[in-house]
Amino acid sequence: MLNYAVQRLIQAIVAIFGVLTIVFVVMHLSGDPTLLLVPQDASAEMIAELRHQLGFDRPIHIQYLDYLYGLTQLDFGISVVQRVPALDIVASRLPYTIQLAAGALVVAIGIGIPAGIVMATMRGSAIERILTAIVVTGQSVPTFLSAILLIFIFGVTLRWLPTSGAGELSAMILPSIALGALSMSTFARMTRIAIIDELGKDYVRAGRARGLSLGQVVFRHVLRNASIPVITIAALEIGNLLAGAVIIETVFAWPGIGQLAIQSIQSRDFLVVQVIVLLISFVYVLTSVLADLVYVVVDPRIRLVR
Repeated sequence: MLNYAVQRLIQAIVAIFGVLTIVFVVMHLSGDPTLLLVPQDASAEMIAELRHQLGFDRPIHIQYLDYLYGLTQLDFGISVVQRVPALDIVASRLPYTIQLAAGALVVAIGIGIPAGIVMATMRGSAIERILTAIVVTGQSVPTFLSAILLIFIFGVTLRWLPTSGAGELSAMILPSIALGALSMSTFARMTRIAIIDELGKDYVRAGRARGLSLGQVVFRHVLRNASIPVITIAALEIGNLLAGAVIIETVFAWPGIGQLAIQSIQSRDFLVVQVIVLLISFVYVLTSVLADLVYVVVDPRIRLVR
């Protein structure tokens, strides 16, 4: 397992390096940020002086190499707009996004997996049809639209919950539901498929022949064997929740890294955007590696090979 873990770590570094390179190039091709930082009546000399101070007059490959060297020193650079370390800016917003993503994950897992179990074990019933309709709706409605509908119903019409900002626990409810709705549907669908696949196997029929009820077979044996694809989905969904927070945080005025990303892109604050992308990429890769290692714990029959 150690050799496999080392190999996956190397692959993770290569993947993050590739993402960082693409983002660096795309952001620098989007325009000159110095034009956004100078007055409208600034002279060409003023613009050239600021561009020199910020280092944007150097060849792009030199800027890229300097940035990579800074990363080896854990130096993520200085924000072009705020003139403070980019890492400090992201770190100040990160707790809000972690809080929101955790709430969305609770919604996704707490509702999605039980719904998937019920849908798989009660096929053809009215409850299964209702849950299927909810799952299909969760997958079909765009995230921004579900957020707006939640705000209109529970914030504007019923006035039960706050519609923007952070601080109180109640402020988390609507954005957590909006962010976790798609993941909830994904968990429910994958859990249903995995359990139905397991229910058709011989060990389930043998258990039922020994007098075990369907519930006993499912909770004692089926869930463990059906958990492998669910773990895979969970690893992907954690990264998706961080990435999806960009839309939800903007709609709900939530002060996390998603809202910060939009603001930084609009102001062409390259280094802040790169830190955010690097963070999300790291989470994606890390959860993927951890999922591979958890497979062995869940099912010892799995052997990790090169």
